[in-house]
Amino acid sequence: MSSGPASFAPYMPPPDDPEYSGHTNAPKSKVPSRSRAWFPSHHSSQGSSYQSGGIPTFNDPQTGGFGNSASEESESHNQWETRYGMRVDILSAFAYILGPLSALLVLIVETQNDYVRFHGYQSALFTTPLVVFRALLSLLQFPQWLRTFVTILVFASQLYMAVRAYTDASQNGLARFQLPIVGPIASQWLADE
Repeated sequence: MSSGPASFAPYMPPPDDPEYSGHTNAPKSKVPSRSRAWFPSHHSSQGSSYQSGGIPTFNDPQTGGFGNSASEESESHNQWETRYGMRVDILSAFAYILGPLSALLVLIVETQNDYVRFHGYQSALFTTPLVVFRALLSLLQFPQWLRTFVTILVFASQLYMAVRAYTDASQNGLARFQLPIVGPIASQWLADE
């Protein structure tokens, strides 16, 4: 009984593959042992995809197969994804550049990425008191050299934190650098969202 056009033949190895050709006339010792050209010679699935010639692995939690929970997939996928597709390292560094203004803007615009939101909270908690302190120095007519020193200190600290957030995102795998007092508060606010 024929099942028509939907029938499938059992797998047969390619005829030009000497490794599988059991019906060749040449003795087994004379058949050259070589790997198939369409498969890579290395067996590492790390960093190679099926499209680039890698061997696909199935039922491997690392590749999203059997045993990989949906929360692990979404967590690993979402840690680099932002709401509007912007880069995580640039957004987290921008949170510090303009002080409380950029922190507020980042917290309003980015509602999805926890790394960027953490740096937005930390920037708001860190730079707002510094800017208020600098404004009080101007209002209370402190000497010019002290106001200049505090202004340089505020800008230097903002620049350091921006560079630190950028490098932690781009080189250290989203490691969060927490400042001593405001860092744990920012983490707690992020956890409470």
